[in-house]
Amino acid sequence: MTTGRIYQTVIENERKGEYLGKTVQIIPHITDEIKRRMMLLGQQGQFDIVITELGGTVGDIESLPYLEAVRQMRWDLGTDNCIVIHLTLLPYLEAAKELKTKPTQHSVKELQNAGIQPDILVCRTDHDIDNKIRRKIALFCNVEISSVIEAITADTVYDVPLLMLKENLDRVVINKLKLRERKEPDLKGWKDFLGRLKNPTKEIHVGLIGKYIELKDAYKSIYESFLLAGAFNECEVNVKAIHSESVHDDNVDEKLSDLDGILVAPGFGERGFEGKIAAVKYARENKLPFFGICLGMQTAVVEFSRNVLGLEGANSTEMDADTSHKVIDLMEDQQEIENMGGTMRLGTYPCQIRKDSKVHEAYNETRVEERHRHRYELNNKYRKDLEKAGLGCVGINPDSDLVEIIELKDHPWFIASQFHPEYKSTVEEPHPLFVSFVKACMG
Repeated sequence: MTTGRIYQTVIENERKGEYLGKTVQIIPHITDEIKRRMMLLGQQGQFDIVITELGGTVGDIESLPYLEAVRQMRWDLGTDNCIVIHLTLLPYLEAAKELKTKPTQHSVKELQNAGIQPDILVCRTDHDIDNKIRRKIALFCNVEISSVIEAITADTVYDVPLLMLKENLDRVVINKLKLRERKEPDLKGWKDFLGRLKNPTKEIHVGLIGKYIELKDAYKSIYESFLLAGAFNECEVNVKAIHSESVHDDNVDEKLSDLDGILVAPGFGERGFEGKIAAVKYARENKLPFFGICLGMQTAVVEFSRNVLGLEGANSTEMDADTSHKVIDLMEDQQEIENMGGTMRLGTYPCQIRKDSKVHEAYNETRVEERHRHRYELNNKYRKDLEKAGLGCVGINPDSDLVEIIELKDHPWFIASQFHPEYKSTVEEPHPLFVSFVKACMG
């Protein structure tokens, strides 16, 4: 949940007259809406514990309504049903060769000023915390010694659950919530994953072609999906970020020749679009494994239309509204939209997969559901021509008949999706398309 959604809901409720003309205020209306959303999953009856993370730092102006909502929840539910875990930093002073607890003490004091006493402190640190420091933190922050949890810097974020298990964080939480279930957590699948992640038998190099390369977090889900799919294949995936504006027909061979595969990333706008076109063309002509996501799929359609179908000037209307061949066009239900925020084709939609395809081999299913975030789509007026020339439309939305996945015939692995497979990749279930793509690159 975001602050924007919270305020929007409260304003809409006021317009509907749900507050009976009362003055709408931060307290109680905004805090009540925050609490309502925090409680929703628990009220559905399928979960025993709901974890809510508050972003930012204690003392941030943006966080104040959320902190007040937490304070009220502890009062509403009681300390047996609501606990607060506070994440703090223990900096290490190299000159003094010691960890300093003062930032943690001040952070807890700020939290107490907001009316919240933390139950557990998770201390981020680069060095082990000894018992002396634990006792000091516990004493000055008013928590039990067993509630001071060390969160030491790990080799990978995927080590953290095992480190928290070693620190007995799970036992402390269960005790404080007075839960009856005391079974040891089953982390066999997680440990197997870590074993494969840390002991790869092969190595590949994949190019990530995008225009937000300087903002690594812009492609965070893609990087993680590669890591997860690599572990599944016992392969280390080295991702080389390549700015799409730096790629053109004259240097594409120099940029991409040392790669085992390329992924053309999602994005918006025409900046760097022609560089992506050049990369797709190189992958198609040189039989290099290619994976396109969202705009990456649209790029592949434009490139194929120009260089195989011979449709001169073929383009997406996002890049050129007056193009003579609108192979990618604004979706019908997006044509009249004026308020752009949050009105894209968002959320999960079904996709029917053709059986005689590499995509079907990857999924081993004929119907899947995937998450979307786009306004433009392959123009079905060109679908027959594309299929006839060898670009198979192998994934179709059964309700809207929109093309969701394309696949190039007579190519080792050339697949692109309109949806975002990276949104659904997890440790125990890496996305099938990423797994299949990594496997193709290994070949």
